[in-house]
Amino acid sequence: MAQVKIDNVIKRYGSVQVMHGVNVDIDDGEFVVLVGPSGCGKSTLLRMLAGLEEISDGAISIGDRVVNDVPPKERDIAMVFQSYALYPHKTVYDNIGFPLKMAGRDKSEIDQKVRGAADILDLTKYLKRYPKELSGGQRQRVAMGRAIVRDPQVFLFDEPLSNLDAKLRVTMRVEIKELHQRLGTTIVYVTHDQIEAMTMADKIVVMRDGRVEQIGAPLDLYDNPANVFVAGFIGSPSMNFIHGQIVTDGGVRQFRSDSGLLLPLPQTALPDGHKVTYGIRPEHIAIGNHGVPLRVVVVEPTGSETQVFAKHGGDFVDALVKDRFKAAPNSEVRFVIDPANVHLFDRTTEQRL
Repeated sequence: MAQVKIDNVIKRYGSVQVMHGVNVDIDDGEFVVLVGPSGCGKSTLLRMLAGLEEISDGAISIGDRVVNDVPPKERDIAMVFQSYALYPHKTVYDNIGFPLKMAGRDKSEIDQKVRGAADILDLTKYLKRYPKELSGGQRQRVAMGRAIVRDPQVFLFDEPLSNLDAKLRVTMRVEIKELHQRLGTTIVYVTHDQIEAMTMADKIVVMRDGRVEQIGAPLDLYDNPANVFVAGFIGSPSMNFIHGQIVTDGGVRQFRSDSGLLLPLPQTALPDGHKVTYGIRPEHIAIGNHGVPLRVVVVEPTGSETQVFAKHGGDFVDALVKDRFKAAPNSEVRFVIDPANVHLFDRTTEQRL
């Protein structure tokens, strides 16, 4: 195991700079997820950590060693890709043991490590099968087994669940997290799926356009997003954002949207007239008799929850409630908002106030 330090890393392709001074510290044994939309730089950063991309400036350290100029095979890392990259003509046993065979390990050591990894990943009964005889989840476990037998200091996962169906992704999330708990090895995991990030990570690194927007524990990012981007990216369904300003109406300080919707404010020293973006998560909105009146657009029941989309003028607000709820389109619904759950963001900088 080892700590990883990414220190002011810059990446250029010719005159185009795509990574802008990225800094991330990863503790020994920590499970860190790099998350962000496509093109944010998360996979590029992982490939630089693996040695598959050159670093234009800055430094990457694994343990006490700066690895900028160290070849991938000498970095003591193991990588699991989105594609399983299995040899179709080799059995599961031979696929898992291939890195050890290439390293010249003796047959008894290879057998011991392959069977140990197969036991951890529940693959023992599949060791004589070929990849074409396995499901997608089983193939991904074989790819993980091939990484485990190397006993690396750091595991790197590059969107390993993207090719799996929704139900299998949930199962594999649990298996990877359980694997981390067993092995205690440092893991750096890339995904665009914020649910994967929230459920698996010890620490999340949110990226956008080659920059780090915020680093923190999953619930810290959920409760205290640094800006509109993080607030909108972390949490599902996404946070509601409404543009407007702070006003005093009838002696009560409130938020008034650009379309005239009045909403309760948390305690704030911001003056009247200050333009802000009002943020409230759908799960923090209840339905009651004394809330803010809106008009129903769509009601989506999912069984355990009901998602209610409503509007006032040009403002759309999404509520996620636990109760069964039915309403006809364009009927009135009242959303009850607790000011303690409201986030205010500067309308110009998009930073949290």
